[in-house]
Amino acid sequence: MADPQTFLSEMVRVTRPGGLIYVSFTNWLSPWGGHEWAPWHYLGAERARARYRRRTGRPAKHTLGENLFAVHIGPTLRQVRARDDVTVVSARSRYWPFLAEAVAKAPGLREFATWNLLLILRRCPP
Repeated sequence: MADPQTFLSEMVRVTRPGGLIYVSFTNWLSPWGGHEWAPWHYLGAERARARYRRRTGRPAKHTLGENLFAVHIGPTLRQVRARDDVTVVSARSRYWPFLAEAVAKAPGLREFATWNLLLILRRCPP
């Protein structure tokens, strides 16, 4: 999603007051943030794409900034918590059933250890 805030605003717009919004995404700094280039995205997106092509003989389907975006947990949580039209019901790691919320609360660590962030939001009354 090129513009997470616009996406979230549309999700809020189409959800009735009191309704739940489920948002999940793979954050850029997680081991799978580079999708098919992972974990080589840690060395840079273009280097990872080039490596993918060399290894597979075909171009990568993702291009950073076109159909793959470097979305981070910290800024996303700050933006969501700053909104007055939703409340955060849960912010947790989607694929870590144990310590899921604890990891998502640890700045720095969460960017690498939270493979996929799951946000459950409740739309506030107007």
